[in-house]
Amino acid sequence: MPPIDKASVPDQYLISPGDVVSLAVFGEPELTLDKLPVDDAGFIQVPLVGAVEVAKQTPAQASTLIAAKLGARYLRNPQVTLNVIEQTGQVVTVEGQVSKAGSYPVDGQTTLLGAIALAQSPTRIAKLNEVIIFRTINNQRMAARFDLGRIRAGRDPDPQILGGDVVVVGFSQAKSIYRDVLTAAPLFNVFTRF
Repeated sequence: MPPIDKASVPDQYLISPGDVVSLAVFGEPELTLDKLPVDDAGFIQVPLVGAVEVAKQTPAQASTLIAAKLGARYLRNPQVTLNVIEQTGQVVTVEGQVSKAGSYPVDGQTTLLGAIALAQSPTRIAKLNEVIIFRTINNQRMAARFDLGRIRAGRDPDPQILGGDVVVVGFSQAKSIYRDVLTAAPLFNVFTRF
């Protein structure tokens, strides 16, 4: 796969099931809620309105939707603010040539280097120019290749990691053979002609 020249990052966080949001309606303290869980189906329960689907929307989009529902029957020009206060269920899976492969929680600030650090860095036999991020975009499985050396040097952007991403660090056969020779060298204990 060809490497990506520019990493794209989402402009805003999309609400997910399991998140906790706060809801404020200006001038209506009885409609203001400090903690409102997003259920597994992506809905929250709003007073007067009932269930409102907020999953896969930005907080601004969800605020506009709730304001429209409140304004349709109950309030005149409601000012609604919805904020995500807890992000849960957002994990990245890191596998391949890392010290500790597994799934790790991420937030909106996690980058590729941060995800690799969560997995306690690449192993000595990792192929740093073959780090693949698998991501589902519009129900299609997509992949992009990154070079950790170029990112560390500041020549390429450090892409943002999203919940659900899978990061795979490649295996370098050349480094593996060299390491095996170095590991076995003390056993030889003599110089030999190659």
